Amino acid sequence: MVELYIASTCPFCMKVIRAAEQMGLQEGKDYVIVDAAPGKPGRRKVVDTGGDSMVPFLIDGEVSMYESDDIIDYLRTKFVS
Repeated sequence: MVELYIASTCPFCMKVIRAAEQMGLQEGKDYVIVDAAPGKPGRRKVVDTGGDSMVPFLIDGEVSMYESDDIIDYLRTKFVS
């Protein structure tokens, strides 16, 4: 399942969530949201996996990426195309 690491105060994170909803994706079925706010365990996973503490961050098996537009494109390719 796709893991989306977000912080609720991040506008780029909310952009990814809105795009996923507009694609008809369902949390818990297509993706899981992980709280990656500063100080949360999800933030440590982001740093350990990607090397930076930026969000949003996507992990899907061996695929991981930053950047909201890239994440949206990836979701569109995986689920819609």
